[in-house]
Amino acid sequence: MEVAELESRLNPSCKIMTFRPSMEEFREFNKYLAYMESKGAHRAGLAKVIPPKEWKPRQCYDDIDNLLIPAPIQQMVTGQSGLFTQYNIQKKAMTVKEFRQLANSGKYCTPRYLDYEDLERKYWKNLTFVAPIYGADINGSIYDESLGHAAGPRVKSPPTHVDLEIT
Repeated sequence: MEVAELESRLNPSCKIMTFRPSMEEFREFNKYLAYMESKGAHRAGLAKVIPPKEWKPRQCYDDIDNLLIPAPIQQMVTGQSGLFTQYNIQKKAMTVKEFRQLANSGKYCTPRYLDYEDLERKYWKNLTFVAPIYGADINGSIYDESLGHAAGPRVKSPPTHVDLEIT
């Protein structure tokens, strides 16, 4: 009970938190994820991480086309009048190239929008009509190995457990 009480005091409003790790912290991203959770970031379900200035983005993604997404997830949302249910459907494996083609198709591409608030509004409005597909739990890295440590974090493996918090 003491742990639950302590965690409920961390980020009690479940706001999306922003983090600015140093390059050293960015390299040890698993440790940094634990730090983020210790501050209550997990309560919002996501967090914003701003990479350090030394970090270099990947120049090209063509060499990851054959990377396999073993179990893409389609997120189904049903409901009305403010009461919704979400469930996930595991889809058949696909490559990053196939996923990119799907993401850029007319059904899934980003709609025209005036500003980010307009885009977010369209996302939530459209969620029950077009179920999003996520490419999660991929073995491998999309970081450019030729950049060495400037490429970014090395997350050693997907989490092997989920810490549940019941409030």
